[in-house]
Amino acid sequence: MTQLPHDRYCDEIAHQVGEFRAVLASGADLSATVPTCPDWTLEQLVRHVGGALRWVELIVRTRAQEEVPVDRVPEGGGPGAQSDAAALEAWLAESGALAVAALREAGPDARVWSWAGIFTVGFWARRMTHELVVHHADAALAAGRPFGTVAADVAADAVDEWLQIVQFVQRALPDGPAKELRLPGRSLHLHATDTAPELNAEWLIEPAEDGVVWRRGHEKATVALRGPLTSVLLAFYRRLPLDAPEVEVLGDRKLLEFWLERATFG
Repeated sequence: MTQLPHDRYCDEIAHQVGEFRAVLASGADLSATVPTCPDWTLEQLVRHVGGALRWVELIVRTRAQEEVPVDRVPEGGGPGAQSDAAALEAWLAESGALAVAALREAGPDARVWSWAGIFTVGFWARRMTHELVVHHADAALAAGRPFGTVAADVAADAVDEWLQIVQFVQRALPDGPAKELRLPGRSLHLHATDTAPELNAEWLIEPAEDGVVWRRGHEKATVALRGPLTSVLLAFYRRLPLDAPEVEVLGDRKLLEFWLERATFG
């Protein structure tokens, strides 16, 4: 599946960092629990995101050829424990700027380490784009703020990437939860109802015996998840409940729930 241009990913990372900062600037309670990441407060989520940006910046800037321990990342933990929202926002802004600058300077084809066996800077630009989209949704939920709409090209690519990650996890962690996603004869269909036909924002997913396979297109399936593309994306990432009014489930709901429970990073 064709990915987005490298600069498009860089632009979206900068945009999502700005949206994340707006959540912090809104007066959100940093101690609020993140409903979709219940082990984290909003402050811990911010520190996770900023730390990830700085980790990727270091990998890309130094052209690291092996995994970089997170404790080697300069200022990777963020400001001190008693810092307020303004300090966290400033640190997050700097984290995003550093990461985007490193990604742009390196270009998509420079060789660097990654955990997924795709040894290019382009992997990290794409991964951080979708990491930020999803965690921005987490932050909005924690702050009780509306999330808005993800650009259609980014949202569709986020679905593609998530499916590719599930395939990778099945290969790399054969004993992990994703191993159970082997259900010959069953299938899932994702159908965005608000996009232009040329985007082809529909997917058929088959959890086959040899591993998950998928393709873009409109096809009948055991279960279908329908709705606006952003809502489909959030539901597929377990950031929106299946009974939310924005989405509709047709067919075998238990199959979709089974998928969502087991499609993880491992």
